[in-house]
Amino acid sequence: MQFFLEPLSYSFFRHGLLAAVMVGALCGLIGVHVVLRGMSYVGHGLSHAAFGGAVIGFVLNFNFYVGAGVMGFLAALLINQMTKNKKIKSDAAIGIVTTAMFALGIVIISQQRTLNRSLDAALFGNILGITGFDLLVIGVVTTATMIMMFFMYRPLLFTTFDNEAAQIFGIKTEVVQLLFALLLTLSIIVSINIVGVTMIAAALIMPAMTARMMTDNFSTMQIYSIAIGIFIGAGGMYLSYFLNVSSGATIVLLGALIFSLSVLIKNIRERNILRANLHHHGNLIHSHPRNGRHHTRNNTDETVKKK
Repeated sequence: MQFFLEPLSYSFFRHGLLAAVMVGALCGLIGVHVVLRGMSYVGHGLSHAAFGGAVIGFVLNFNFYVGAGVMGFLAALLINQMTKNKKIKSDAAIGIVTTAMFALGIVIISQQRTLNRSLDAALFGNILGITGFDLLVIGVVTTATMIMMFFMYRPLLFTTFDNEAAQIFGIKTEVVQLLFALLLTLSIIVSINIVGVTMIAAALIMPAMTARMMTDNFSTMQIYSIAIGIFIGAGGMYLSYFLNVSSGATIVLLGALIFSLSVLIKNIRERNILRANLHHHGNLIHSHPRNGRHHTRNNTDETVKKK
């Protein structure tokens, strides 16, 4: 018990732990839709656009969240508009829009010839520097996102798997896409101070992909992903404290380790299922896996044929 209580005696650790847990749950929830929509690259891109906005906000004496939020949402709108007619693919649109905004921020920094500490935290993460105001913002965004996604469950589910069918059934897909873009942008912005621009995509994707290895059910995947995100956030904080290493990087590395274990366990489970379904007929061994493929093997030469 002392192992868990010792770090809690420090206020900076309590703030960081609370922030990591909320961001873990937030990224776990929003990441499911990002993964299933094939938008894994968009988290990386929008974080770069948000950084450009944060730099502009710094120059104009705006709040960090205001500058990053406006530029991030603008990037999401531009990407959505460019890909609407399907002539420009989403990965190309993301690459063009977000890197241009990131480059704008770099140009401004080069003119200022200084890097504000908040901008340095945005690049590499500074969870131990989280303030009470940061916690308030993270809490509001996390709560609002969970409420919105609860009430938009069916439209989001429909548009995630079949956008054209959703239009036929009367769902206002453009409105749903814009709301999702807004929620995604806000989630990325409040997560930047935790893991930084360079690692935000991993924080979004790894809990959801780990949950995907565990289940094929959409609702269950969301629950698993939230739980995994919380565990990674809290576990990464404790590990970083005792190992005296970067908290954001430790959170991401722990997420990568858990994902790797989930892939290994899934492969072992699938092999065991295949072996359990093997049948012997003389010198022939065959199985009937769930995917319908039929495998046969001759005991004499140990060769496997697929029919």
